[in-house]
Amino acid sequence: MVYPIVVYGDPILRKRAKELKKDSIDLPAFVQDMYETMYAAHGIGLAAPQIGKSIRVFVVDGTTLEEEKEDMSGFKKAFINPEILDEAGNVWPFEEGCLSIPNIREQVSRPAKVKIRYYDELWNKKEEEYDGIKARIIQHEYDHLDGKLFIDYLSPLKKRMLKGKLTDISKGDVDTEYRISAPLKK
Repeated sequence: MVYPIVVYGDPILRKRAKELKKDSIDLPAFVQDMYETMYAAHGIGLAAPQIGKSIRVFVVDGTTLEEEKEDMSGFKKAFINPEILDEAGNVWPFEEGCLSIPNIREQVSRPAKVKIRYYDELWNKKEEEYDGIKARIIQHEYDHLDGKLFIDYLSPLKKRMLKGKLTDISKGDVDTEYRISAPLKK
């Protein structure tokens, strides 16, 4: 099932998502729906709040990023109830975008490495370390679970410059190749 993507302005994107209880939903089916939704929107990551579900789940698939200098093979994963244990390394800028903030891309600085504990969709506990683009994708999606968006890292001036575009997005006045759910759409 492909869900519409919740866009900027919807309060669910600003709420801390709740932990998922084991066996509370059909997790493998939900994760599959999240992948289908992410692929339909041409994304590389998707958090549950972005489809209107306030639960601590996100999926990533960086295997399509062939142009990156990193080996992204095998970087298709579901993260259930993740907890970032450590962020380290040099902070580096990279242009980020977000399915919930369509057509806006900006430089965001994040630490180069992340250590994360989570469950996979079969409820196996994992603890792993990632760096580079993989770490960045995880940090971006993890932020969604805490009600944070990439634009929160921008300077006040940059945010003011984007205010009109963000207002248009919240009204649904934005072109996307995927279905959206806009909070102020008339």
